[in-house]
Amino acid sequence: MRDRIRDRGYVVTLHAEEEMQADGFTIYDVEGGMLTGEILERQKDADTAEWKYCVRGRTVDGDGIEIVAKISPTGKLVIITVYAI
Repeated sequence: MRDRIRDRGYVVTLHAEEEMQADGFTIYDVEGGMLTGEILERQKDADTAEWKYCVRGRTVDGDGIEIVAKISPTGKLVIITVYAI
């Protein structure tokens, strides 16, 4: 997932963008959270059977952030949602 962040091989869902705005996060905060974070949990989606990951990391300012993401069938990292911790 870190490699996808580094090479800009990711997309952000509309829901994640809305949550970023609500919590005052920028895309740099999300990138920082993914690059500094650790996987807390791996969950299998009941509808799609895809794996999604809860990652806890730090924003540019050092604040806590959690990101839920998955790898799409095309290999892109999909940022599903983001929230402050």
